[in-house]
Amino acid sequence: MVMLNPKEVILDNKTFNVAEAKKHLSEILGRVAHGGERITISKRGKPFAILIPPSESSPEDHLAKTKGWLENDDPFFGLINQIVRHRATHAPRVLKSKKS
Repeated sequence: MVMLNPKEVILDNKTFNVAEAKKHLSEILGRVAHGGERITISKRGKPFAILIPPSESSPEDHLAKTKGWLENDDPFFGLINQIVRHRATHAPRVLKSKKS
């Protein structure tokens, strides 16, 4: 574990917790895209996501290729669209708390 300062903790050179990944997203994306690194994002000490360079992915890796993937006319997408429309009519909690 590398300690940058008491408030910044990076688990190692290629593993970042979610908070640090948010802070350093641009740098992390650069390391992945231009440096060819694989970066692991962890949440509560467990791997949460892995960023890989585009050169390491292929069309076969696409999530839509997953067995059992939903068809475009699946009712799930109608529900998601309804949720998105509903959220658009409500202010995010962050904005609500600024008014207080």
